[in-house]
Amino acid sequence: MEDREKNIADSCSFAGIRPIMADLPYPPIRVQCANPACANLLSVDYCGAVSEMSAITQYINNENRLASAKCPIARTLLGIAMAEMMHLQKLGELIVLLGGTLDFTAPFRSGTRKLWTPEYLTIPEQARQMLQADVDAERAAIDQYRMHINRISDSGVNDVLERIIEDEEYHIMVLRFLMKRV
Repeated sequence: MEDREKNIADSCSFAGIRPIMADLPYPPIRVQCANPACANLLSVDYCGAVSEMSAITQYINNENRLASAKCPIARTLLGIAMAEMMHLQKLGELIVLLGGTLDFTAPFRSGTRKLWTPEYLTIPEQARQMLQADVDAERAAIDQYRMHINRISDSGVNDVLERIIEDEEYHIMVLRFLMKRV
C-alpha cells in the first residue's frame, strides 16, 4: 500500500491548486429580511439532490479516482470542487440570514425534510462519462438556480445566485475542454 501512495504522491501533486471560477467578484452577502420560504429554496441548492453538496462530493470522488492515471484532469476537478465549496459557504450564509438552519436537510416533495445522501450522485467508471455527468450536474444546477431566482424577490439573494451561475457556466466550458482530451 505504501508504494501505491508514494506513486500517487510522486505523479500527481495537488500543491497550489486554486478554485476554478469566473474572474468576477462576488456580491456582498445580504438579504432584505428574514424569509423562511426563501431559506428553504436555498436549502435545496445547499444540500438537495441538485446541490453544491452533491457537486462537491461528486467532483472529489471523480478527482480521487482519476488522480493516479489522469493527474491534469484530477487537478482541474479539485479546483472546480473548491469553487463549489465557496458556493456552499455563500449559500449557508444566506440561509442563516434568511432565518433558516444548516442541518444538511432540504424540503422534499412530500413536505418533509430529507437529509443529504450520496445516493444523489452519479458515479460512472470511465473518465469521459465522469466528465459528462459533471456537465449534466452543472446544467441541472444552473436550471435550478434560474428557477429559484424567478421565485425569489430578494435582490441580494438573486445577485449571489446569478454570480454562482457564472461559475457553473465556466465549469461547463472547462469540463467540455477536458472531454475533448479524454
